[in-house]
Amino acid sequence: MDHLLEDAEEREYTVPAGLAGRRLDQAVAELAADLSRAAVQRLIAEGHCLLNGIGARPSERVREADRVLLSIPPPEPTDVAPEAIPLDVVHEDAHLIVINKPSGMVVHPAAGNPRGTLVNALLAHCTDLSGIGGEVRPGIVHRLDKETSGLLVAAKSDAAHRGLAEQIAERAAKRIYWALVWGEPRPAEGRVSAPIGRHPQQRQMMAVVPGGREAATRYRVLEAFPIGRDAGKAGRAASLVELNLETGRTHQIRVHMSHLGHPVLGDPLYGRQRPLPQSAPTPLREAVEALEGQALHARRLTFSHPVTGEPMDFQADPPEDFARVLEALRRTAETDR
Repeated sequence: MDHLLEDAEEREYTVPAGLAGRRLDQAVAELAADLSRAAVQRLIAEGHCLLNGIGARPSERVREADRVLLSIPPPEPTDVAPEAIPLDVVHEDAHLIVINKPSGMVVHPAAGNPRGTLVNALLAHCTDLSGIGGEVRPGIVHRLDKETSGLLVAAKSDAAHRGLAEQIAERAAKRIYWALVWGEPRPAEGRVSAPIGRHPQQRQMMAVVPGGREAATRYRVLEAFPIGRDAGKAGRAASLVELNLETGRTHQIRVHMSHLGHPVLGDPLYGRQRPLPQSAPTPLREAVEALEGQALHARRLTFSHPVTGEPMDFQADPPEDFARVLEALRRTAETDR
């Protein structure tokens, strides 16, 4: 085992009580928040992780106060092809770039999506992106689902990458979303704390499952809209909801809102689409049918600049299809009063 590699980044962690009993790969993925679990598993399998000074398997259970030494090799050159795809750049400096991602764009290459991704576009836009951990995701510290629009920050240096990842892990960075959901959540403001893991039957989906990863989402109803005069029956209302992520699990908002019984409009996986009442006007029907994905938008992003410490605060309006549904809901509610 050649653990100490030349030019490798060495990190030391002490396992806290909250992670005692977890698998080594799970614990390290929590401690090294800027690395995916797949990257951690690869590093452990390649012998770049010591548990109390000894090589260990990814499945080995850790105990409180165990010492973990992780050696991260320099990132290998990516074979992802740069593509001249237009980007909506909200902010850019020598260390980071903030993008308003459109719905329909995948963040990073994966099976079935090798091209046309945000990473392909970023590689063409700026050639000095971070590639920390050797992953084929240069600069990416957090993700948005393909059909989710809105603000996303990418790092252009390893220092910025580490700093941003730490803020996300420590919940110092705030990610505020807007969503249009079926029904009216009650109470109007609350917190969903429900563990998320792979769906036991449908593997392309996530679900609230016992033993899943900790997941917490705060929500607040901004506006509630009756749809037709029978809106109070059978949950025929819709709401504009503000959501604040405390954790960042795959499909978290979509899973949690569906779990509450208020799925996101247009969500193809968790939407459980509900028919509009007969009294719903044609403009509203057309606007809902024209949604290009789920009505979920990363509205606001705040963090401290990882190099200068300057407070950073960005906002982006929802895309046109989201805005059309919202305006149609407002007009319908006004007419029904």
